[in-house]
Amino acid sequence: MEERNQTTTGFFLLGLFPPTKTGLLLFLLVVLIFLIAFLGNSTMILLIWLDHHLHTPMYFLLSQLSLMDLMYICSTVPKMAVNFLSGDNSISLVACGFQSACFLIMACAEGLLLASMAYDRYVAICHPLHYPVLMNKRICLLMIAGSWVFSSINSFFHTVYILSMPYCKSRIINHFFCDIPAMLPLACIDTWAYEYTVMFSTNLFLFVPFLGIMASYGRVLYAVHHMRSSQGKKKAFTTCSTHLTVVSFYYAPFVYTYLRPPSLHSPEDDKNLAVFYTILTPMLNPIIYSLRNKEVLGALQRVFGRFLFPKE
Repeated sequence: MEERNQTTTGFFLLGLFPPTKTGLLLFLLVVLIFLIAFLGNSTMILLIWLDHHLHTPMYFLLSQLSLMDLMYICSTVPKMAVNFLSGDNSISLVACGFQSACFLIMACAEGLLLASMAYDRYVAICHPLHYPVLMNKRICLLMIAGSWVFSSINSFFHTVYILSMPYCKSRIINHFFCDIPAMLPLACIDTWAYEYTVMFSTNLFLFVPFLGIMASYGRVLYAVHHMRSSQGKKKAFTTCSTHLTVVSFYYAPFVYTYLRPPSLHSPEDDKNLAVFYTILTPMLNPIIYSLRNKEVLGALQRVFGRFLFPKE
């Protein structure tokens, strides 16, 4: 009973790197990635907001992706950095719950948003004449609101349940943030029933959208193949390949981590895979979408041109 009461004070995160010189170098690399992700996503949000040429459903969805990535990486890396530098790996119960809730909201919302972006490209390429009707501002806002609302509801129930469970085996979480699969082995109770709810949420918010994205892009690539305009075909193919790159980096490690049976889980593998969708993807998204997009590069030149060379 005494051990069970002690768990209410919080947990200890083992972190991602050992306190060695190699660990310090890897930590500095993560900090660099964090700064690139922070700057890149902030720039994308600001750019889409300032340049009226980018006030379209496609770029409005992209700005939401940047916002989610920004909040995503900020929910995990700063706490990990503080723990590594201070040598204090503790995290309070409230902070753990807040971190878990933020992570779940961003993870599920981004999964749904990527599916919305795939639908946007499907309509634009396969049904261009109906695009203003099928992908207007109202539908775009409903997609975004749906992503935030449904992911928030899902996050609320999972967070409340995971914090209400009794923990008596240990308070040491073998991860660099409060991730549910890493916390379940510490519980005093049998969690097999709850593990099925985690798998259900993963299927609903990640696997099903992933299948939808693959189906839509299969249709899109078929349509691109039969385009007559070589310029239009190249532009559409670039857009598709860009989005599929992001999708692969995000969904693959996520689904592999959360849909595996508990007996096949490895703490080290889970931590390494989490690096892809919590740290690398938020950095890569703005880079991929900006460097391979002439409209974004053109907007960047226009916006910086207005600030550097204001008209008299």
